[in-house]
Amino acid sequence: MSTHGSQQSQGSHEEPAGTGRRALLGAAVLGASGAVLGLAGPARADTRHRGGLKSLPKPTVIGHRGASGYRPEHTFGSYQLALDLGADVVEAGDLVVTRDGHLVCRHEPEIGGTTDVADHPEFAARRTTKVLDGVSTTGWFTEDFTLAELKTLRAVERIPANRPHNTLYNGRWEIPTFEEVLRWQDEQTRKRGKQVWIYPETKHPTYFRKLGLGLEERVAKLLRKYGKDKWNSPVILQSFEPTSIQRLNTLVDNPLVVLLSTAASRPWDFVETGDPRTVADLVTPAGLREIAGYAQGIGPTLDLVVPKDAAGNLTTPTSLVRDAHAVGLVLHPYTMRNENPFLPTSFRKGTDADAYGDAFGAFQAYFATGIDGVFTDNADTAVLARADFVNG
Repeated sequence: MSTHGSQQSQGSHEEPAGTGRRALLGAAVLGASGAVLGLAGPARADTRHRGGLKSLPKPTVIGHRGASGYRPEHTFGSYQLALDLGADVVEAGDLVVTRDGHLVCRHEPEIGGTTDVADHPEFAARRTTKVLDGVSTTGWFTEDFTLAELKTLRAVERIPANRPHNTLYNGRWEIPTFEEVLRWQDEQTRKRGKQVWIYPETKHPTYFRKLGLGLEERVAKLLRKYGKDKWNSPVILQSFEPTSIQRLNTLVDNPLVVLLSTAASRPWDFVETGDPRTVADLVTPAGLREIAGYAQGIGPTLDLVVPKDAAGNLTTPTSLVRDAHAVGLVLHPYTMRNENPFLPTSFRKGTDADAYGDAFGAFQAYFATGIDGVFTDNADTAVLARADFVNG
């Protein structure tokens, strides 16, 4: 998933009918009340939980863009290492589109900060300024490149000030396509003798749809091609735009998750459609009930689970975990990182921007809220923290 303050929209709030998820979802959301209502769903829901989303270990360790604490994000080097370090799920990847319609894995459409494109004189003229979800952004954009052109680029570390050690690997890996990720997933599942899960995100779907490069249909087509479009498929789909998740809900039966940025932000699709609601409205019991009508989980910022005070210290947890669980939603908040600047103030050690703080202490504080999992750049730290929490 992402750590930026993306915004997304929710257009129609009506639940589309006709996908195989309907009965399963009804059972999952209603839980015990399903029996009261006399629904046939609960038995199927139990089957779903044995093989689907709820079969994952808890708290689930999700490798954020792979193992991006140690390798440039959204590369096969990063994805591979996340598995080696014990991640249960790998966020592979943030999906954007090329000019010729291919899905590729980059944090953003703008690739100046995550590739060596600036070192390619043949692409100097492609540098431009665009408005991306209301923000004027200058750089190079995937939709201005063919896949063949993007494959001549190499990935670089996105935040070298915090991760100078990652720059050692600059230039080593190319940009993966989503189709390559799906093949890699199958290959790793065979090699490791256990199912590998992935957690791709549709990035800026309204932006790409306006360009005639709709994400959701392309995602669904590839998932169908590889037989990974089912309720129990090891592919969780996520987006900051609720309407993207609603659209995916009509196309595939995969587990779906709505990402939630800061409380005051508005999903960009809401901005585009004139929906006045903010994330604060979506995390109310009524907002969560609505989300549970078309998704199985939410991916909130950690601050929505435990707010910070003006000094950056953790305060009292909100009711979000309880409220989401009450309507059958799982919570996979983002993003835990080991470096000082990304930790609550009281867990920092020293002042170096790239030094580790007390990440174990922070993990314990967040796990104690009852979250179902967490996105982390440091899967190995999370695995040890989970063991401490579960056995402690």
